[in-house]
Amino acid sequence: MDDETFSSIVENYTDYAYNIAYRMLNNPAYADDVVQDAFLSAYRARDRFRGDAQVTTWLYRIVVNAALQKIRKDKKPKAMTQSGVEDLDVVDWSPGHESQTLNSELRGKLETAIGDLSEDLRTAVILRDVQQLSTEEAADVVGVSVPAFKARLHRGRVALREALNSYVVTSKR
Repeated sequence: MDDETFSSIVENYTDYAYNIAYRMLNNPAYADDVVQDAFLSAYRARDRFRGDAQVTTWLYRIVVNAALQKIRKDKKPKAMTQSGVEDLDVVDWSPGHESQTLNSELRGKLETAIGDLSEDLRTAVILRDVQQLSTEEAADVVGVSVPAFKARLHRGRVALREALNSYVVTSKR
């Protein structure tokens, strides 16, 4: 891959790479650092890109790995911000005019629950449900088989449902 092609990749995919990093880290400065580190790593490895996967999959894998390294380095779980979940379809479990208030509370609970997931489950949920990558793309980004990714995603969704269940049951009363 030549420098011009790589520059085009950086220009076209910086925002999306930042979005993934930000949603994983919930910190704009950390996300900037991670994206910068990821593009630097990608630049250094550009000659090893064989074209077996899409450029976006290759790049996103680098971004996810850089974000996970940052998370491991900090050893503190990061919760997602409200903007990190706005695109996520959350079923409205509450009837009536109170639903907007309850949805806002539910969003906060969901953000906390996603932040409390283990790295592998959080990554699966973010890539598939928030970033809306296909299962195959997300599995490729993480570097696991589709069945292994589906298992992680399922465990993440179950953990989120369990974390939100008591809130939903209480708020419906």
